[in-house]
Amino acid sequence: MQNSLTPIARKLRKERNPFEVKMWARLRARRFFGLKFHRQFVIGEYVADFCCREKHIVIELDGGQHDDQVNQESDQVRDAYLRSQGYKVIRVWNNDFEKQPEIVLEKIHLEIRD
Repeated sequence: MQNSLTPIARKLRKERNPFEVKMWARLRARRFFGLKFHRQFVIGEYVADFCCREKHIVIELDGGQHDDQVNQESDQVRDAYLRSQGYKVIRVWNNDFEKQPEIVLEKIHLEIRD
């Protein structure tokens, strides 16, 4: 059975931003500590940027639009839902990943290990 968000997820997979392209290059094909990640993965009523089902991890790449009050509140609701589904949510600022990708990836690795 196809989720109603599946077409949106497919569209998002095709229309990636440069930060998602760079992050996917690091996560795909079990390149990140042997873990299998999916991109633009539907979880309930949301589409997660990256998801590792094995470890129940969601990685969200956030641009500047996530810094305003409305989006912060929306992100909190989204994160609460994902946590209720058993996922740990790791939010990464695009700028941080662009400037220091290795440090960001190490932080993600530490979060996954915990």
